[in-house]
Amino acid sequence: MTVVERLLKYVTYGTQSSEETGVTPSTPGQRTFAEALVKELRELGMDDISIDDHSYVMATLPSNVDAELPVVGFISHLDTSPDMSGDGVKPRVVAYRGGDIVLKNEGQHIVLSPSMFPEMGNYVGEDLIVTGGTTLLGADDKAGIAAIVSAMAYLKAHPEIKHGTVRVGFTPDEEIGQGADHFDVRKFGCDWAYTVDGGAVGELEYENFNAAVAKIMFKGLNVHPGTAKGKMVNAAHLAIQFASWLPARERPEHTEGYEGFFHLIGMEGEVENASLTYIIRDHSRQLFEEKKHLLEELVKRSNEICPGSTSIEMRDQYYNMREVVESNMSIVDLASEAMEAVGVKPLIQPIRGGTDGARLSFMGLPCPNLFTGGHNFHGRYEYIPVRSLQKSMETVVKIVELIANKQIHNKSKS
Repeated sequence: MTVVERLLKYVTYGTQSSEETGVTPSTPGQRTFAEALVKELRELGMDDISIDDHSYVMATLPSNVDAELPVVGFISHLDTSPDMSGDGVKPRVVAYRGGDIVLKNEGQHIVLSPSMFPEMGNYVGEDLIVTGGTTLLGADDKAGIAAIVSAMAYLKAHPEIKHGTVRVGFTPDEEIGQGADHFDVRKFGCDWAYTVDGGAVGELEYENFNAAVAKIMFKGLNVHPGTAKGKMVNAAHLAIQFASWLPARERPEHTEGYEGFFHLIGMEGEVENASLTYIIRDHSRQLFEEKKHLLEELVKRSNEICPGSTSIEMRDQYYNMREVVESNMSIVDLASEAMEAVGVKPLIQPIRGGTDGARLSFMGLPCPNLFTGGHNFHGRYEYIPVRSLQKSMETVVKIVELIANKQIHNKSKS
């Protein structure tokens, strides 16, 4: 089975995660997919295959050299985003010749267009895997799983490629920020790992946002509007006022690169009760803490205007893995060298988001992020070029090969 055939098969599993269930995995489809992967890993002849009660899958490709080498891991996640349905995904491969791609033309006209996504122009003449227009594709992160499993299959089929012990891991619920909750780093047993969960071909990331979520709650007082003067406190208006105090230029739609933001992801409101839910992001730990402090100060300001009206619940979600990986930059250099060896130009840049690798790095497993090749994740316009997916798989193989070659070469010199 090729890496493309694997992806086309994997995306048919409905694995959309949910923040509402309170269990791990958060949806039963993830367990179904995990069990299918266990079966496939057994058929490939992998060792030490395990699946725990929370659907974390791990397996080993044993070393084929008589030398002590570092153990490297590759990790991807089972779930797809709650932002759009991942059930009934109908992928298709399109020979792209430029212009628009009609995803759906029955009932509604849905088009994947370079006028919206100009980077499509980079893939003229290539095959693209696209959606049917009513679901996401699920390349985030089933492309990562396809690349990892295909790399293991390739190494099994080519024993002439020398390699040390390789571990693979597939996690549930990454999209809802819980992918590392029950990950057993000691059981995984790696010196370091890579998440294969990035975007466009060549992306190599070891910096991500520091992240927090905050819910600001407003309590009002409702009386008949005809006799409300001097009595009514409208919680919805308090929420609107609070939102207006935050810097407008620090919203996602106005930021890029290393710039952080406040992102309003939910709001509810009536006269007596209202709430605003924000995610807070910044690559700089100092600026991240300043953003959280600003929210707390604005809550105080709201309470000065209307005593006892406003409260906040805030919690950190993850931190910038650079704090950990920066002292292990050789693992980033190794991935960069592997990409160049398979004909890919490395694009080392910060993630404007997070991966399981961010939390795993702080759990003792340094874990940069490698590309899968996909674009426009979490929506109907998601697509992935076939060549980019193939290069993701080749990069995994080359990393493993380089580790062995470097170690064996260094020992022979000594």
